[in-house]
Amino acid sequence: MKKLFTTLALVPLLLLAGAVANAQGAHSDKETKADIERHRAMAAAHEAAAKCLESGKDHDTCQKELQTACKGLGIGKYCGMRHVH
Repeated sequence: MKKLFTTLALVPLLLLAGAVANAQGAHSDKETKADIERHRAMAAAHEAAAKCLESGKDHDTCQKELQTACKGLGIGKYCGMRHVH
């Protein structure tokens, strides 16, 4: 009986903690629009890097162009995206 009472007492606290965590992760419309624009800018930077490589330029040149285009957009110097070479 004591375990049941303890469990029932903890349920509202767990629900409240979940609600608080969910509310902290919510974005306003303005923040969501800013995220969309950043994603589009990162996609454009990566598309430009692909076209750079397709044009025959060397990898280092295209990487430098990507780093310049990504400055301030994503985490790290690769717009938050990096792959193996």
